[in-house]
Amino acid sequence: MPACDFFTVETAWLKTLYVLFFIELGTRRVHVAGVTANPDSGWVTQQARNLTMELDDSSSFGFLIRDRDSKYARSFDEVFCAEGMRVLRTPIMAPKANAFAERWVRTVRQECLDWVYVEHYNRERPHRGLALATPNGPNCHTANCSYPGPVRRRDLLGGLIHEYSRAAA
Repeated sequence: MPACDFFTVETAWLKTLYVLFFIELGTRRVHVAGVTANPDSGWVTQQARNLTMELDDSSSFGFLIRDRDSKYARSFDEVFCAEGMRVLRTPIMAPKANAFAERWVRTVRQECLDWVYVEHYNRERPHRGLALATPNGPNCHTANCSYPGPVRRRDLLGGLIHEYSRAAA
């Protein structure tokens, strides 16, 4: 039985992106259906169609669990009904009714989004107040390393952050 939900991600450019995902409750397999800034009914319905084509054994699922978010159009439900599934909407203001999906969102936020930045902040990001050292101590990623050599640039977070270090001589 799959469950679905949305979660939001704030970009560095202060734009909100909506992520639609499905999680199979029996196997905990996650399918990220898509990411968009505007989850209108046409986009959401198309993602449902894409998922049913991706899942070869979608007819073996009897139910789909989803919340009562207004982003889900009637056409979204009809895609799954055409596959022989019954759409179950969770009660109002009852996040525990879709607990597996909610837990996966928490996992994504903690293990991916939060930890990626914390690791960068502590290990790689130079701080002016620390004489361009990092909270974990000085490193040779800063521009004032004592040995000469060509400077190498490494892009992080999809090119949002650039780190520079000396290449080994």
